[in-house]
Amino acid sequence: MRNFVFISPNFPTNYWMFCRELKQNGLRVLGIGDQPYDELNLDLKSSLDEYYKVASLENYEEVYRAVGFFIHKYGRIDWLESNNEYWLEQDARLRTDFHITSGWQTADLGRIKYKSGMKEYYQAAGIRTARYHIVDDYDGCIKFINEVGYPVIVKPDNGVGASHTYKLKNEWGLWEFLSTKEPKVRYIMEEFVTAEVNSYDAIIDSNGKPIFETGNVTPNSIMDIVNNNDNSLYYIVKDLADDVRAAGRATVKSFGVRSRFVHFEFFRLTCDQYMGKKGDVVALEVNMRPCGGFSPDMMNYANSTDVYKIWADMIAFDRSTKPQGPHYFCAFAGRRDGKPFLMNHEEFAAKYSKQMRMMERIPDALSGAMGNQMYVAVFPTEEEMNAFYADATRLRSDS
Repeated sequence: MRNFVFISPNFPTNYWMFCRELKQNGLRVLGIGDQPYDELNLDLKSSLDEYYKVASLENYEEVYRAVGFFIHKYGRIDWLESNNEYWLEQDARLRTDFHITSGWQTADLGRIKYKSGMKEYYQAAGIRTARYHIVDDYDGCIKFINEVGYPVIVKPDNGVGASHTYKLKNEWGLWEFLSTKEPKVRYIMEEFVTAEVNSYDAIIDSNGKPIFETGNVTPNSIMDIVNNNDNSLYYIVKDLADDVRAAGRATVKSFGVRSRFVHFEFFRLTCDQYMGKKGDVVALEVNMRPCGGFSPDMMNYANSTDVYKIWADMIAFDRSTKPQGPHYFCAFAGRRDGKPFLMNHEEFAAKYSKQMRMMERIPDALSGAMGNQMYVAVFPTEEEMNAFYADATRLRSDS
């Protein structure tokens, strides 16, 4: 029996379904997490063959000992994975230290985790990238800004989501950033790109071929959502655009992706600019894991399928025959607490009850980028989806 170590199977809360499908495919599923076993939900418990609790997943030595325990008890580990951006570096280190060759190794991190390192591989795929500068001092930054102009974006070169990401609009903003930035964090500065984010989401087999493809569109940037405390809106496309599919497949080849669920982000330019013409698809960044939050469930609703099974089939059999049914737009609306919405929760939920697939409170750990109360609904047309978004975000006129 093949052994699969799943890191943090309890968070995000929907990840127990990856474990369920692995177990149904005949793998021994071994979980490592920091939540007490008695507090795990029953579905996750039934999807694990054994669970090892550590005091903190941040403590590498503890997690290392947990993997060592499983090896001593069950033998060689065939797979180790979290499917979680936060743990990708630790996953790679564990694979390297235990000679688990079925995933990224520590030596691969430079190109898959560092935004500056990604650019070479995007360019090798023929995909344009934003001009950039590794933040050093005022003179170095202002020289770059004189070349590209304000505004510029600064963010951690190795970062998760939109944390510590800023839009600098003038010299005062540059001075403020340089005087308050985290001293131990390496930052990248990039020219500002006027665009919406289009993603390529795919499950890739061991030969680098996609066995499932979809994508999402984010009309407003995650950076603005976080920094402006705004509502969060994005949707899974009904059908993946040909140019995004082509860019995604080229990126898979350039980065040498094998046996992974990936989320690649591209800019679709909304006006002519230095990087290209309006409508062009250009590079943003790669994420070597599934799109976060409830996106896997949304992919299921949009494609009438089960990506948890498709991924587990890829792990177990290197293929999947899971069919897809009718396609829809699957819309996510994350509303922010405290805003005077025209339609309250009950009114909004009642109006879209037939289209609604999920309604939940967002965990605090994810609310910065996703809002506090989320709604997921499916629609056959873009017009119906846009009406849903209008109702979700419209504020009272007296506010």
